[in-house]
Amino acid sequence: MFKEMSVGSANLPVSRLTKFAGHVAAILLFWMFGQRAAAEIPDDGKGLSFLRRTIPPATLLVVILAGHRVMRPLTGPFLAVMDTGLYNSIFLFGAIGAALWLVLTVARNSALLAKPVEKAMPRPDPDPFEHETPPKRQIREEPERTMPLPTPPRAQSQPRDRQEDRQEKTVRVAPAGPRRTLGRYAVLNELGRGAMGVVYLGKDPTIQRFVALKTVPFDVDEPGELAEIKRRFFREAESTGRLSHPNIVTIYDAGEEGDLGYIAMEVLEGITLKDWCRKETLQPVKRVLKLVATVAEALDHAHSQGVVHRDIKPANIMIAKGGAVKLTDFGIARITTSTKTQTNVILGTPSYMSPEQVAGEKVDGRSDLFSLGVVLYELLTGERPFQGESIASLLFQIANKPHRSPVQLRTDLPPCCAAIIDRALCKEVAQRYQSGLELSLDLGVCVQALPD
Repeated sequence: MFKEMSVGSANLPVSRLTKFAGHVAAILLFWMFGQRAAAEIPDDGKGLSFLRRTIPPATLLVVILAGHRVMRPLTGPFLAVMDTGLYNSIFLFGAIGAALWLVLTVARNSALLAKPVEKAMPRPDPDPFEHETPPKRQIREEPERTMPLPTPPRAQSQPRDRQEDRQEKTVRVAPAGPRRTLGRYAVLNELGRGAMGVVYLGKDPTIQRFVALKTVPFDVDEPGELAEIKRRFFREAESTGRLSHPNIVTIYDAGEEGDLGYIAMEVLEGITLKDWCRKETLQPVKRVLKLVATVAEALDHAHSQGVVHRDIKPANIMIAKGGAVKLTDFGIARITTSTKTQTNVILGTPSYMSPEQVAGEKVDGRSDLFSLGVVLYELLTGERPFQGESIASLLFQIANKPHRSPVQLRTDLPPCCAAIIDRALCKEVAQRYQSGLELSLDLGVCVQALPD
C-alpha cells in the first residue's frame, strides 16, 4: 500500500522519494566530510598545504558526478515534467566548472609538492678550507666564523705546507627535539642545520606568512662570552634589516626565546652559485656577467647604507625560483658607523678573502668587491684564483702572489672579462673598483660587446 502512494504531479512513489532523500543526505554528508577534512589538515607550506587546497574542488566534482549517476534513475518522473535539456545543461556546466576549479587549484599549488632544490640535489662542498680554522690553533666557532690572525703573510716567508697543521673545529648546534613555536611563529619543520644552529620553516599566524627561522643557541655559561654571541647574532638582523633591496634577502623580525635566538627572514627556494662553479656546470659568459653585475648593484646599495658584507662567496648568493638573484647571510657583516673595531681577527671564508682581510686590517666595501671578483673568476673558469694545500699557504697566495690569468683556463673568454677580473683582484685597494656600481657598469659594457 505504502509503495503505491505517489506524490505530486510527477507521480513519484513514496519509496522512490525515500530512496532519493537518502542519497541526497549521503551526498551532503560526503561534501561536509570533505570540507571538514580540508579544514583540519595543517598548512605546512608543502604537501599537506597542497592537499588542503585541492580537496574542496575535488569533493565538489565527485559530488556532481556521483549525484548525476545515482540520482538520474530515481528522478525519471521529475525529468518527464522538467525540461531534460535544461537538466543536462545544469549538470554539464556544473561538472565543467568543478573540473576547471580543480585543474586551476592543482596548477597554482603544484610548487608546494616540490622540495627545495638545495635539499633534493645535495652537492659536495668543493672548498676544503671553507669551514677550517687556521693552523696550530683550535678555536670554537662563533656566528662570525672568526679566526685568530697568524703572522701577516705580507711579512713572512713562504710557509711550509703541513697536512698535520689542520685542526678540527668545535661545532655547537641547537638542542635536539621538536619545537612547536618560536616567539609568535609556529614552527612547521626543519629546513637544515649549519655549523651554529638550525633553520626552521615557520609561519606567522597573524598575517599567514611563511618565514625561515634562523636560530643559534645561547647556551654559554660565561656571561661575557654569551653577551658577545648575542651581539654578533643580532648584528645580522640589524645589518640586513636596514637594507631594502630586491636582491638582498629580507629580514622580518628577530628575537630570543629561552636560550635560543632567532631571526625571521623570507623563505627562499632555489640553488646557490656553488652549483655553477664546477667545470661541468659552467654557465654562458653573458649570463654570468649579468648575474655578477646584479650582485655588484646589491653590494653598492649595502655599502651606501654603511654595511660591509665581508663573506661574499658562491654559497651566499642564491638563484631563487623564478630567477631572482638574492644576496644572503650577513652574519659577519660590519656596520661602518660602529665605533667598535677589531684587530688581529680574520672574518670570512679563507678562499674568498681580500688581502686586507688576510692582514687583519680595517676593511670597507672594496673588500667585498675583491671577494666578488674571486666569485666571478670561479664562475667563468671552474677554479679559484688562489689555491694552497693549507690555510697558511692559501693566505700567503692571496696576500702576495698574482692570480693566474683566467684566459689560461678558458681560452674563449673575451678580453673584457680578463680586464674586469684583473682590476677586481688588485692587491692594492686604491687600484681596485671603488664601488659596486662602477663594477656593474663595466660588466654591462662587456655584456654589450659580446655577440648574441
